[in-house]
Amino acid sequence: MSAQPIAEHELAQRTPAQRNLTALATITRREVARILRIWAQTLVPPAITMTLYFLIFGGLIGSRVGRMDGISYMDFIVPGLVMMAVIQNSYANISSSFFGAKFGRHVEELLVSPMPNWVILGGYVAGAVLRGLLVGVIVLLIAMLFTTVRIPHPLITFSTVLLGATIFSLAGFINAVYAKKFDDVAIVPTFILTPLTYLGGVFYSVKLLPPWAEAATHANPIFYMVNAFRYGLLGVTDVPVWVAYALMLGFVVVMATLALWLLKRGVGLRS
Repeated sequence: MSAQPIAEHELAQRTPAQRNLTALATITRREVARILRIWAQTLVPPAITMTLYFLIFGGLIGSRVGRMDGISYMDFIVPGLVMMAVIQNSYANISSSFFGAKFGRHVEELLVSPMPNWVILGGYVAGAVLRGLLVGVIVLLIAMLFTTVRIPHPLITFSTVLLGATIFSLAGFINAVYAKKFDDVAIVPTFILTPLTYLGGVFYSVKLLPPWAEAATHANPIFYMVNAFRYGLLGVTDVPVWVAYALMLGFVVVMATLALWLLKRGVGLRS
């Protein structure tokens, strides 16, 4: 008996849950292999960029700023820079990967397969989240070269970065679904994601802002993610942690629901 019939027979003996998990693991493994294959593009640039941030903002400017919220400026910017790297890389990974699948027309193979939409979405999101977490660890290790990094609340630290990476992985997926050309993939990071990140309390405390600017900052979802992560690393925050978690969980539910609906309707995927 040939190997192919044996493989098909074994596959037929699996339960639907086992087949879905196999498909999920396959998509995730392919995404991780892609990240590692082009590591010079996916892992090295954020490491270099964040090193420059630590040198310029934390070292040169931070020595003149002094303390922020009672802690050294270098320590203050570490959580924000880590979260910024996680957000940007999670978003960039899935938006470029899924749009590439659309552009190459091989996403249609996934759509006509028997795997449910949540498996397709979950595989791409898992790959993007893993890249975000990997970059976050790299940036945190770089931060240790400039200051002492302590994690007083490890559960909050990990869960916050995981939720943040998931939110922007879903956002990147939605961007890729609607994108019609490669330029469309870059519009959101350039004109929306970057301004929100820089205005999300990465480099300053919201308490320094005038009332109108402070109120506007509270409408920025990245502000809550940065502050929750800062609490996990430093024990200080400008907003209640439970509010940040409620907001992040709400975003995950809403964006996952929208992404699944787009896959079900075939928006931007079926010609």
